[in-house]
Amino acid sequence: MTLEIDVLTLFPAMFDGPLAQSIPGRIQEQGLAAIRIHDLRDWGIGRHRSVDDAPYGGGAGMILRPEPVATALDALRRDDSTVILLDPVGEVFREARAADLATRSHLVFLCPRYEGVDERIRSLVDLELSIGDYVLTGGELPALVVIDAVIRLLPGAIESASVADESFSDGLLEYPQYTRPAIFRGMEVPSILTSGDHGAVERWRREQARMRTRERRPDLAGPD
Repeated sequence: MTLEIDVLTLFPAMFDGPLAQSIPGRIQEQGLAAIRIHDLRDWGIGRHRSVDDAPYGGGAGMILRPEPVATALDALRRDDSTVILLDPVGEVFREARAADLATRSHLVFLCPRYEGVDERIRSLVDLELSIGDYVLTGGELPALVVIDAVIRLLPGAIESASVADESFSDGLLEYPQYTRPAIFRGMEVPSILTSGDHGAVERWRREQARMRTRERRPDLAGPD
């Protein structure tokens, strides 16, 4: 099954490079995902295709109007759609949500700009996501982050063993990895990794993952 993704943005060109390169590009070439980028101004109001206006009550900046968004979503939404607003007040995006979205059939991403969205737009979406506790200039970069995290989890996108051993796949950070040379600036590869004892390697990696998680992300480690 192909995961279909539609993106509503005021800056379509921001998606061209990142989605065409490396694994995202290959995923689309293989037909595992179909990503379509739409200019929200195509549904703008009047001769100037307006999509924003000043906030009621005063204040700095401009607010995304509800009418263009509603019209665009009416054109794109299907019965199987999940509409996602990228917004700092949304649910913090995590690996479990990426895995959930990878099972859907149609995702629609709404990328706001300026000072955010008219509050009534929130009633038009199914999910609000944030990629962290900070503010960006728009929703395009968060949308790219979420799309990349989701499509790489599609069956056949990358080697399944790579996904299974990654950070957050089992609630832990990934264990340390090494490659050639065996000694680099006095730092040696742990001897257990060259021992040929696969069971011992697996136990070492598991313990290293636990240690790294306790040290760097105690919020993930939980009680000992």
